[in-house]
Amino acid sequence: MWSVRHTRKQIEQKVYERTQIAGLQIAPTEPEQNTIFKDPYFLDFLGLKDGYLEGDLEAAILKELELFLLELGTGFTFVERQKRMIIDGDDHRLDLLFYHRKLRRLVAIDLKIGKFKAAYKGQMELYLKWLNRHDKQENEESPIGLILCTEAGREQIELLEMHKDGIMVAEYWTELPPKAVLEQKLHDALREAQERLERRRLE
Repeated sequence: MWSVRHTRKQIEQKVYERTQIAGLQIAPTEPEQNTIFKDPYFLDFLGLKDGYLEGDLEAAILKELELFLLELGTGFTFVERQKRMIIDGDDHRLDLLFYHRKLRRLVAIDLKIGKFKAAYKGQMELYLKWLNRHDKQENEESPIGLILCTEAGREQIELLEMHKDGIMVAEYWTELPPKAVLEQKLHDALREAQERLERRRLE
């Protein structure tokens, strides 16, 4: 149950509108784990200024971990920051590692500044396969990944069929956009959902 203060904060941040946008961006046939992630995430509480780097974003999230967990949603627990993976003698670092109790699986989170790039998928796939081999416990499901970008790039994500590989992409906002921008995003998400349904009908 949310506190009165937290409920008011959710209303101020237009959680309903953001949930509607996220729901329209998820195809009806996509797996259950997609529904646990929001899109976008509202990270104004981090207090980031223009010109911040990915390391600044990560440090701010860890400083405000409780609020970040509330923004992620229910069921998430923090596991590790800068998870080290040695592959072919090279060091690789995953920004944030969480565990989701309901899904019984690790959740890898990679933080990116700027628009989503197709290359991010391969990077996340490598992380997930390493976690599956070296970190997954006997009673757990395969790890899944979340790539957080300032701009998602919907067409690339749809073409790459990210969800089939257990990878989700979401935008994050460091400040709430004006009402007109939020309404336009809702309109765009509705149009994209209708186009997806029409393409499936014609297949």
